[in-house]
Amino acid sequence: MVELLRRLSSENGVSGNEDNVRNLIIREIGPLADKISVDSIGNIIAFKQGKRNNKKLMLTAHMDEPGFIVSGITEKGYIKFKSVGRIDSRTIISKCVVIGEKKINGIIGMKAIHLQKREERENTVNVSDLFIDIGAKSKKAAERVVKLGDYITFNTKFGAVGNNVKGKALDSRIGCCCLIELLKKDYEDDIYAVFTSQYEIENRGARIAAYNINPDYAIVLDTVEAADMYNSKEKNAALGGGAVISFMDKRTIADKALSNKLIDVAKAENIPFQLNKAIVSASDGGSVQAAGNGAKVVNISVPCRYSHTPVSIVSRADMQSVVELTYLFLRNGDNI
Repeated sequence: MVELLRRLSSENGVSGNEDNVRNLIIREIGPLADKISVDSIGNIIAFKQGKRNNKKLMLTAHMDEPGFIVSGITEKGYIKFKSVGRIDSRTIISKCVVIGEKKINGIIGMKAIHLQKREERENTVNVSDLFIDIGAKSKKAAERVVKLGDYITFNTKFGAVGNNVKGKALDSRIGCCCLIELLKKDYEDDIYAVFTSQYEIENRGARIAAYNINPDYAIVLDTVEAADMYNSKEKNAALGGGAVISFMDKRTIADKALSNKLIDVAKAENIPFQLNKAIVSASDGGSVQAAGNGAKVVNISVPCRYSHTPVSIVSRADMQSVVELTYLFLRNGDNI
């Protein structure tokens, strides 16, 4: 799984520009599904036929990552940009990025602290105050390699951090990694495995996919923010603590019966798990829950440190716990 996650993390796929990630996933799942299609917004829908066909189940994970888009080029050749999705601007100064299909290297910069006035040093950093330095000496030189509308992603190297792994976009690609692993197994009921697009832009992909599939039940595979750092006041999910079961997020009310059954399976099978105590983020679940005739939804997540920043950290063991719990929950179909 770690090698697959490395390849997924290394692809660039800002919301609305998920082509490279989508192509990689399609290559991986080609032999695993009975039918694969891509809808108008770019969702991958992989259908895997079950043995009894009496329920329609949707498994989702989102492909896209937050990033930036080129919005201007200054006379001196610096690149101005705007955010696509939610990114904490405090975390991006001096970070390496790549721009566009040519993957032009650049560094996010701002006025040096020695040149800032006191009010500038004390104020929150805004993306509008930042620029990307690509080494161009003029606007004309920059325009030879960068154009308006080019997407920008962090240039973060994937690697190990102790027993954990770090990389960019792990808070999105880890769900895709788990979903691909789950497609390798067989199930009683029909499975629609959906790799959604444009999650970072108000969950657009999930809403459209759920409307077209109209599932009876849905399981959302995602991450939740770990709060296990040394100075964290609100203790929540911890790396290495196992799969995270959520009863609620900012857009989703999980089906309580399904959540309780997940807990029962985890206990019976000795799978490490933990409960999500903080409601600080939103998953695709709310969009799935409210589309079509509505669906019963449950969330199973991997705890993740530093989501929506240039680099995130996750536990290998937690990834495995999510896959095992989801599979054993669905294995005989009786829990749904």
